[in-house]
Amino acid sequence: MLKAPNWWKKPRKVTIIVDNPSWILPYAKELVRLACEGGDNASLVQAYEHVPRGDIAFYIGCLKITPKEVLQRNKRNLVVHESDLPSGKGFSPLTWQILEGKNNIPICLIEAVDKVDSGDIIYRDVMHFEGHELINEIRHIQGQKTIELCMRFLQADLPPKGVPQAGQESFYPKRRPKDSEIDINKSIKEQFNLFRVVDNERYPAFFFMNGKKYILKIYKEEI
Repeated sequence: MLKAPNWWKKPRKVTIIVDNPSWILPYAKELVRLACEGGDNASLVQAYEHVPRGDIAFYIGCLKITPKEVLQRNKRNLVVHESDLPSGKGFSPLTWQILEGKNNIPICLIEAVDKVDSGDIIYRDVMHFEGHELINEIRHIQGQKTIELCMRFLQADLPPKGVPQAGQESFYPKRRPKDSEIDINKSIKEQFNLFRVVDNERYPAFFFMNGKKYILKIYKEEI
């Protein structure tokens, strides 16, 4: 019977890293709370220079490539990525897939390695959408599934092992505010998925007409 290594025994030193003022911070804080409740010593940091030496590090919603010397501070380094890896590496994979009209979107817990989004896959799961959710609802499903995957890792009896990625890789580019532009020659129905993923404050939908720029904000009213 396999025996867990000493470092896997609780309480382990667990660090949650979010390297930007992301919407996912409340979910990262909830992950810290649940990890501590489960018997680990967990903390949240928001800069790579503050990552301590420890046992397990989860990089959640990070935008920057983690330096190799930072990865060396923990025995296991994990990242959550929202695509069917190795397809869909890169930026904002969930948003791009919503724009592609997908409602069942894979999400993976992978090892953080030097090459972006290329680590072994620990777990695969799927986020289910119905096609009506706006950005806050989309993020909530993503945040909850992120917590679920990380807690599944922490609750394992033995350190979970991953499997190498296999298949054709592809990459999504970084999304920018200009990607929220609405085409005035297309219907709302044709562009509804774009309305779903815009952020009313940070990158709202907009269009140009007669040399002027107009901002559109979308809200859902429950009936």
